[in-house]
This record gives sequence, C-alpha cells and structure tokens, in this order.
Amino acid sequence: MIDPFVVSALIRRTAEAVILPRFQALAPGDIHEKRPGDLVTIADTEAEAMLGALLTQAVPGTVVCGEEGVARNRCTLELLEQHNPVWVIDPVDGTSNFVRGKPVFAVIVALVESGMTKAGWLYDPIGGITVHAVAGGGAWCESRRLTVDPLLPLSRMSGSAYGRILGRGDIAQWLTADGTVSTVQNSGSCGIDYIRLARGETQFKFSSASLPWDHAAGLLVMKEAGAEARFLDGGDYQIHDHNRALLIAPSQDSWAALRRALSPPLAANG
Repeated sequence: MIDPFVVSALIRRTAEAVILPRFQALAPGDIHEKRPGDLVTIADTEAEAMLGALLTQAVPGTVVCGEEGVARNRCTLELLEQHNPVWVIDPVDGTSNFVRGKPVFAVIVALVESGMTKAGWLYDPIGGITVHAVAGGGAWCESRRLTVDPLLPLSRMSGSAYGRILGRGDIAQWLTADGTVSTVQNSGSCGIDYIRLARGETQFKFSSASLPWDHAAGLLVMKEAGAEARFLDGGDYQIHDHNRALLIAPSQDSWAALRRALSPPLAANG
C-alpha cells in the first residue's frame, strides 16, 4: 500500500499545476457540456490526465477510472469489475461552482481493489485541507485522527441532502420544515460535504445517487471516523451500484431516525 501522504502530495501538485491556475480564469472555450447542464472544463480534463499519470507511475500495475474518462467511454467503468487496483478520480468535484468562480470544489481520489475501497482522499484546494483514510487505519486530517460525535441530538444536526420529492419539493426542505434537523447546507460538491462531515462541521449527508467518484472515498473516510454510512435501504455500500440512495449519520440511532424521516417522502416519490 502506498504511503497516503505521497498520494496527498500528488493531488496537491496536480491542483497547483492545472486546477488553481484555471480558477476564475476560464475562457469561454474552456467550458463544455458533457450532457445538458453537466459541465466539464479544461481543468477537469487536464487534472484527470495529470493525476492519473502520476498515480499509475507511483503504483505500477494500477489503472485509472476517472469521471471524465467514463463520460467519454462508459466501458471504462468495467475496470471496477477487475481485480487490478483502480484509482477512481473526480478531478474537480463541484465543476458548476468552479465555473461560477465559487471557491467550493474538491479533488476526490479512491483506491479500489476487487470492488472494495482500500483508501480515499478528499482535497480542498482553496482551503489547503486534505482528509484521507486507509481501510482499517482510521480517518485523518493531516496528522489529526478524526472521529464523529455520536451524541449530538438530531434536531441540532446540520448536513447536506440532495434529491427531490415528487410534488413536494426537495428533500432539504422536507428535513428542515418540521425541525427534524437544524439546517441543510448543500455545498454543490460531494468532496467538500465529506470534508465538512469528517471534520465535525456537519453531521449527516443524504444523496439520491451513489456514483463512485463522488462517494467511494468519502464513505470510507466516514466509516473509518466511526459514522454509520450505508445505502438508505440498509445495505452496505457497493461500488457497482450507482443509483441507490446513500445516508451517512454519526450513529446507528441518528441514522435510523433520519431514515424514518426520509422514508415517507421517498416512498411518495416511487
């Protein structure tokens, strides 16, 4: 297993070389749509290429499954079904924020082998913050070990929630309308959401989708920090399932309470 601090350094090197110089300096030709409303920039593509090359050089025999590579060729997802170690990369998580010049975006990297996440990294290039975890080795922010606080009452918790309820608006509004939770703070970047969770700035996260470049690293970090992190239906996270809702909370009790709060609207959504 590679030293996690070596990977952290490669991520920072990539961000400094090809992401930060593009921030608030994109030309119109630097931005494209992969699909209607789904943006990609030259920073995304250059960062994925550079970081993928650095990581595979650092660990010979590994391959890359990046968000932008999958957008060009979905067959790349088949790499996750093989036994070779795979680097799963989201080069600029929060591209819409990046395009708008909003300093809320992250680089996400996971190392996956035989369908299991072995290590994960979340990097905030603006704040210079790295959170990482190795399976069985805990979650860390630099040299500080991270643990969740399981005792905070649900009504005082803040977090993020992404998804809509048919005929009733979004899940964020549902959770706050009756005081189930204190506030919902959607950053527009899964990586930033997970960094805030891991550092104790927020306490829960709900997502109606489970794409590997968005969640594999963050879920490992939160599990290593002691959180309850799994699919809303109660199943353990599987990297091959991309369309199952995910829920993360600080304890089994708070996870179950949030699930009960979410179940009526989700059932209404079909």
